[in-house]
Amino acid sequence: MKLSFLSQLQSYLGTANQWFSDTPERALDRAYKAALMIKALEDEHFDGKKISQDCQKYRENAMSYFETKLRNHLKTAKFGLAEFQASASIVTRSNPDLTRKTKLTGAPNFRREDFEIQDKQAITLEKLKFIDDVLSKYKPEKARYSSALVPVAQSKSVEANLRNVDRNEAKNLVNQPPLFPTDQRVAEEAETMTDTTSFVPRSILSTLDRLKRNFDPNSEEEVVQSFRTSQTKTIISIRFILVLILVPLLTQQVSKTFFVGPLVDRFREPNKTEIFLNVDLEEEAFQELQRFEELLKFKSLIGVAPQLSKEEVEEEVKEKALKIGEEYSHRSANAIKNVFADLIAAGSLYLLLLNSQKEIAVFKAFVDDVVYGLSDSAKAFIIILFTDIFVGFHSPHGWEVILEGTARHLGLPENRDFNFLFIATFPVILDTIFKYWIFRYLNRISPSAVATYRNMNE
Repeated sequence: MKLSFLSQLQSYLGTANQWFSDTPERALDRAYKAALMIKALEDEHFDGKKISQDCQKYRENAMSYFETKLRNHLKTAKFGLAEFQASASIVTRSNPDLTRKTKLTGAPNFRREDFEIQDKQAITLEKLKFIDDVLSKYKPEKARYSSALVPVAQSKSVEANLRNVDRNEAKNLVNQPPLFPTDQRVAEEAETMTDTTSFVPRSILSTLDRLKRNFDPNSEEEVVQSFRTSQTKTIISIRFILVLILVPLLTQQVSKTFFVGPLVDRFREPNKTEIFLNVDLEEEAFQELQRFEELLKFKSLIGVAPQLSKEEVEEEVKEKALKIGEEYSHRSANAIKNVFADLIAAGSLYLLLLNSQKEIAVFKAFVDDVVYGLSDSAKAFIIILFTDIFVGFHSPHGWEVILEGTARHLGLPENRDFNFLFIATFPVILDTIFKYWIFRYLNRISPSAVATYRNMNE
């Protein structure tokens, strides 16, 4: 049995090692195929030239379709290249023989493996060169201003899409092209309130600016454009928030059910492993069994249940103990599954954030518009609400519940000393950050909101 288990484990490890060693090649092939798809679009529809709005052969809807395909292929190619570079360095470091073999180009005696490695290296270089040639056409120009400060709908592609978008097509808006300004006026309008300071009150400047816009003959077009910008920004931000919440949750549940769960159940045999993962689970099980035994005795004494003999009581208690053991064994296994599933979910969240830089920029601009568009009383109310929840007088009870729930979820024993230390330090750090933010930023941007906050807090 042990030999069979060891052979199975060795087979699994060998398969995993082979899969890990092939990761750079898989990633490069994925990027190469995406580059081939882009090249095919260029050759077939744009006479081998760059896919651009400058092409006069197609109208807005057709160009919107081509740009959507282009963005998807560019994302696939860039992500594949990043995965190739990261995994190649790890595989090379963990495979010193591979590095040593690739250095034998000047040796007089080659083995077949050496020639195969040289052929693979040449193919890899050709693929990388082809990918670089394709992607170099679509590298965005360096912008003078941060993309977080630019409205989404300023790009030509977004304007074209907005003319044809409806509620069913709103889900495609998150894949809009890079958010770079086209002129200085756009950058000036996109500047957020956190980065502007002036000796003249902002209300006077905004009033003068509004009057100037009213006399502008193009003001109607600018109002429509501003509405489209706000609409697109809102759709992208809400979609990004939903994706940010749903993707890690679904990844955690799916990986736990179909990947982590079967592996843990296979390697953790109930009859040969500990039933209780920690002392807290053991104490809970003993208390539950003791309550059951006392309940049987209580029912017998008050006449609700028939009088049981000592042997019958032991039989009932034994049956209950088996059920409790099965239940707590399942809880222990579930805690182990939660650890690995949560790690996978955290990895998916990291990859999502890494691959959503443009959406993050749009979301930051959206938050600026929402937060700094609130009245002073609303700002003060929200600040007081959040500070009281997280660092207020009753916040230690909430933090204690969160820590206990997290420990139970991961199967960790409850540590009262750690809980008290965390509650004594972490809310203080949060409170310091809140006060610094109020002093450093909010006091400069909205002094009246700070005054309202102080009056409400007193």
